[in-house]
Amino acid sequence: MKYFISTVSLLASLVFASPTPDFGSNKIEKRATLTDVTATGWASLNGGTTGGGSAAPVTVSDYAGLVAAVAGTEPKVVIISGPITQEAAQVRIGSNTTLVGADSSVILTGFGLLVRNDNNVIIRNIAIAKVTAANGDAIGVQYGSNIWIDHVDLSADRTKDKDFYDGLCDLTREASFITLSNSYIHDHWKGSLIGHSDSNGAEDTGHLTVTQNNNHWKNIHSRTPSIRFGQAHIYNSYFEATTDGINVRQGAEVLVESNVFDGTTKPLFTVDNGGAVEKDNVWGAGSNTVPAGKLSTVEYQYELLGSGAVIAGVVGKSGNTLSFAGGTTPSTPTSTDGSDSSDVEPQESAVPTTTSSKKSSEKKTASSKAAKKTKS
Repeated sequence: MKYFISTVSLLASLVFASPTPDFGSNKIEKRATLTDVTATGWASLNGGTTGGGSAAPVTVSDYAGLVAAVAGTEPKVVIISGPITQEAAQVRIGSNTTLVGADSSVILTGFGLLVRNDNNVIIRNIAIAKVTAANGDAIGVQYGSNIWIDHVDLSADRTKDKDFYDGLCDLTREASFITLSNSYIHDHWKGSLIGHSDSNGAEDTGHLTVTQNNNHWKNIHSRTPSIRFGQAHIYNSYFEATTDGINVRQGAEVLVESNVFDGTTKPLFTVDNGGAVEKDNVWGAGSNTVPAGKLSTVEYQYELLGSGAVIAGVVGKSGNTLSFAGGTTPSTPTSTDGSDSSDVEPQESAVPTTTSSKKSSEKKTASSKAAKKTKS
């Protein structure tokens, strides 16, 4: 069965409130409720992504409480009330979970989140910073499906060796029906890996279906994203001072629409083989060098801002800019485990560059006033 979920409802359902500072982007905090919008993109297919649904919310305030609250497969809604700092393994999130940060103060420092062998998970309005490689990715999904990651702020820094931290949002090992939306991904060597290894085609082929939309990528060296074997729809996003752009590898197919690349020498490229369909993109310092692909439509409804409106549409609005109310009492601790970090990427660029922009020859495909429905 096909489900059509419009990004318009996401934007229209939130009301602007007062400005809130973050790590470098001028954010506008928005009021939200736990059920104000539904999952978009590929996460809206395959039965949809509902997380914990209408389960009574539980509020947590520390690492142990978070670990306990998100464990198991029963429906659950978990609200993190404030910042948590802990040098520790990723917190394992069980199936049928909605996990949100109460407001823009919620920053998880030193540990990340992992969905592995679980499904139907929503992660919203959380910042995650400086997770060392020993503790895994900021957000990782392995053998999971129907995962909606929305309004997150993921970062580290570029002052240390590129392998000191792991990935910011890595989707690997048969991960499918995943959406990363309205997020601020910045100040890191390695952004988002989709498909962890050239040798994993037997496992990953037919999986790794990912939507990435309305995101702000800034000061990322590579993997924005790097995708192997799967299919990705990337639209309405701003790539600011990223060295490498979208790397299409090992037969992957991408649909790339309504994006702006500023200071990126390889905005859409391949180091082996892949296919791309592109429409209305501003390429910045480079151009599209990927052969024509086959992914020209998707099975959900979405809205294209148009490349001329992308910067204003995402800067200051992406990231953990929501504010939720409600919750109950903190939970009690339990154990968690780690993740896979075998994600070596060959032929990545050495230094970032900034030059003038060059626009795709494709015509705009939609306006901000009317949604575009596409079917495969």
